Amino acid sequence: MKIRHLRESDYRRMCWKNGGGWTTELYSHALRDGGEGFGWRVSIADIESNGAFSIFPECDRWIALLEGNGMLLEFKDHAAAALEERLRFVAFSGEWQTHASLIDGPVRDFNLIARRDLWHCEVRHRPLVGSMLFAASAADLWFVYLAAGSARIEHRGDLPSIDAGDSLLLEADGETGSVVIDGGGELVVIALTRTTSL
Repeated sequence: MKIRHLRESDYRRMCWKNGGGWTTELYSHALRDGGEGFGWRVSIADIESNGAFSIFPECDRWIALLEGNGMLLEFKDHAAAALEERLRFVAFSGEWQTHASLIDGPVRDFNLIARRDLWHCEVRHRPLVGSMLFAASAADLWFVYLAAGSARIEHRGDLPSIDAGDSLLLEADGETGSVVIDGGGELVVIALTRTTSL
């Protein structure tokens, strides 16, 4: 598998699509046809006040509290969802009109946005205790964010250690192969499988 190690210097800070706040883009996967936008994107947003979320047509979204005391997401014509437990993900449609209300002060949240016609995504929060295997046969891509702790890639002494806040992009370059991450802490693990050849 191909391994790309992403650190803070690789991330990109930018204004929200609707201009209402700031986000740190950890990675954005370009469209294969070279069109505008992205196939999927992972970011960490800083929310300092109540307000509306940006609309992302044709996309699904996953969001979880990373730091702070939480917030309430209110959706037009859909039941509200509270983000109060760290890294407990809530999924919703990018087309939904969404308003965030802070519970007690600013928060940081972890976000995945993906084009539903291009990618099938599974998002999990997992403790890292010892070794964890990522198989090429299980997904086209793995995105792994080290939310806390430290880790290393087994049998790859040429690669630096993975620190809290770092990410790994693991890409299958065949039907076989795997990567083993060893360490202690907690991970956000995203398995991404293409739903189309485009």
